[in-house]
Amino acid sequence: MLIYLYRFLINIVFILSPIIIISRLTKKKEDFKRFKEKFCFFSNKKKQKKLIWFHGASVGELLSVIPLIKELEKDKKVNQILVTTTTLSSSKVFNNFKFKKTIHQFFPIDTNFLSKKFLNYWKPSLAIFIDSEIWPNMLLNIKKKSIPTILLNARITKKSFNRWKFFKSFSSKLFGCFTKAYPCNKETWKYLNYFGIKKMRFMGNLKFSQNNLKNLIIPKKLKKFISNKKFWCATSTHDTEEILCSQVHKNLKKKYNKFLTIIIPRHVNRCENLLNSFKNLGFKVHCHSWSKNINRETDIYLVDTYGETNLFFSFNKIVFVGGSIIKHGGQNPLEPARYGNSVLHGPNVNNFKEIYELLKKLGISKKVNSVKSLSNSVHKLIKYKPNSNLLTKKIERIGSQILNTTLAEIKLILKNNEIKKTKILGL
Repeated sequence: MLIYLYRFLINIVFILSPIIIISRLTKKKEDFKRFKEKFCFFSNKKKQKKLIWFHGASVGELLSVIPLIKELEKDKKVNQILVTTTTLSSSKVFNNFKFKKTIHQFFPIDTNFLSKKFLNYWKPSLAIFIDSEIWPNMLLNIKKKSIPTILLNARITKKSFNRWKFFKSFSSKLFGCFTKAYPCNKETWKYLNYFGIKKMRFMGNLKFSQNNLKNLIIPKKLKKFISNKKFWCATSTHDTEEILCSQVHKNLKKKYNKFLTIIIPRHVNRCENLLNSFKNLGFKVHCHSWSKNINRETDIYLVDTYGETNLFFSFNKIVFVGGSIIKHGGQNPLEPARYGNSVLHGPNVNNFKEIYELLKKLGISKKVNSVKSLSNSVHKLIKYKPNSNLLTKKIERIGSQILNTTLAEIKLILKNNEIKKTKILGL
């Protein structure tokens, strides 16, 4: 019964989609040239051979499978790799990678008709859903076509579990569409088992295997600007956290004459409002995208571009990871940790609980809960910078093991499920 209700509601979304798309276009949240992909007007062509399909919601999910995609591109038996996401930011990040076999498309609106059209066109040999991406119509139609489907790096929070639990029968049916699941933590294993998934294997969190970018070149004007300054970085920040960080800056500027705060918001589209807010508070701000020279008196360096966080992690040694002071559940701290940064975070990190626990054991992370505690922690770390090379190496070893195991699993599934001709689903 619930599937019919869902289809009714998603069809309403489809009817209203022109208005929604226009609104998102005006807010620069959609690609003017490519939004039609969400209606199955495809911008790329399907090769008539083996295709592996990865789907993730946004940037984080995409980056977690980039090392895996790079390895699969080396496999001569894999002819084409399709990556679908839902956000504009993820498509921009994808363009930073120069793949030979891999293409990007936006995920279609999850109507029954469009999901069938999508599958009939691309005919994937293997479908890989990343993290917690559950789209009922698409999954049910995948199952009808007997396409092997895995839930990779599966992550279900307690909050989302309680929602799925409320519709247990329906939820069990959807999760039952997956051929196999690979939970990224023990909590998710427990939840998936509750919904009846028996074929599971724990390999660790795939985000450990994300590659560090090598030979990162700091822009000359930025390199010159920071050369004689003390600085720290706040990344993946949400609303109110940026203002908190600006207060930290105000506190520490009393201790250091030349002090800089680098802020990388979780959502770049908020930068214009943040710029105005900081100026109203009396701070001198420079945006990363600006071509003009950096004012030597700049207080806050605001990163308003996509896909450049690694650049700032590469020369920072102190990083506050946002989404953790507010009740959001935190953001993934692995990226700054891989660069040897000391990681600071708020008390709300349930979304990445096990990762934060590991970093704490390694002595690289610390919890803060106020302007005062964050100010004190940054101050102490500026004065004493622990050697984090051992942490970096350990994370690399863990990541390499997880990547190799995952790659072997995928190749085994492909071997056991050679391309099968499937009937075209009726539209």
